[in-house]
Amino acid sequence: MNNIFFEVIRSGINTTFQDKGRFHIQHFGVTPGGVMDIKSFLIANALVGNSFNEGVLEFAYQGPLLKLAKGKTKISITGKVIFKIMRLNGENIDGECYRTYDLDEGDQIDILATKKSSYGYMALEGGFKLKSFCNSVSILVRAGIGPNEGKKIKANDKINIKRNRILKKDFKAQLSDDDKNIIRVLKGPQFDYFAKKSHKDFFSNDYKITNLTDRMGMRLEGKIIENIVSTNIRSEGITKGAIQVPADGQPIVLLTDYPTIGGYPKIANIISADYNLLIQKTPGEKIFFKLIELREAEQLYKEHIKNISEIIKNIQYIK
Repeated sequence: MNNIFFEVIRSGINTTFQDKGRFHIQHFGVTPGGVMDIKSFLIANALVGNSFNEGVLEFAYQGPLLKLAKGKTKISITGKVIFKIMRLNGENIDGECYRTYDLDEGDQIDILATKKSSYGYMALEGGFKLKSFCNSVSILVRAGIGPNEGKKIKANDKINIKRNRILKKDFKAQLSDDDKNIIRVLKGPQFDYFAKKSHKDFFSNDYKITNLTDRMGMRLEGKIIENIVSTNIRSEGITKGAIQVPADGQPIVLLTDYPTIGGYPKIANIISADYNLLIQKTPGEKIFFKLIELREAEQLYKEHIKNISEIIKNIQYIK
């Protein structure tokens, strides 16, 4: 019987299991959910030789402290993350993101913090041993859906691993930082509900990311957006990245755990190619919005996917 597992010594903040999410059930009121940063997720799995949709641990700001209580595994950490590996023999290693490390029985990994970003990821060779719901192991905390009874990871939990380490080499990915603060958007379905002056204000002023930000949404603070038609509409379907404007005129960006319907007018929608960039911004940072056309957004998405594919293709083993 497979009995390979981690013990959770410290849970970290918002530590959950995630994959790409569960689709085709939004009409039942269940949001797709899934990882916040798809790029970091895909690279984490590629580094340890997993299939592209293997479940990972996602954490925000501070990650977990884990002890490999039984077995041996290979891990990768992606994102901008500060972490340490403490070997059973007393050796301490300052971790490097976007490369792999072997862990042996008794070793610990301490994911201390994200650095100038919000989310980080830990994948391991072969994957975590998790129960799937609707073809996904993503945890949706608000609905209590997913493995671990739909709850965040907590101290003293036992995290089971599918199998022992097989890969003998370590691997590393190379990628460049993208810290721009311009987020490109498409017009939202209620774009014309807002005054022309509000259009100008929205695209010429910065907006600060507030502390009222989580996996569901990101509240912004800046120039008030004036609605000239109605601050409420009949509830309709929502998409990830929709920018709602409630009665107070301060935008809210709906993120990965977005509600399936909503009744606030939507002035714009974040393009898919810039979504990862946006969600890695931290409270206090300021962003600008830039309006583009659909054809350009489609081309940027193709380039975004190509960039991820090139990074994965160029993963190299460490000699």
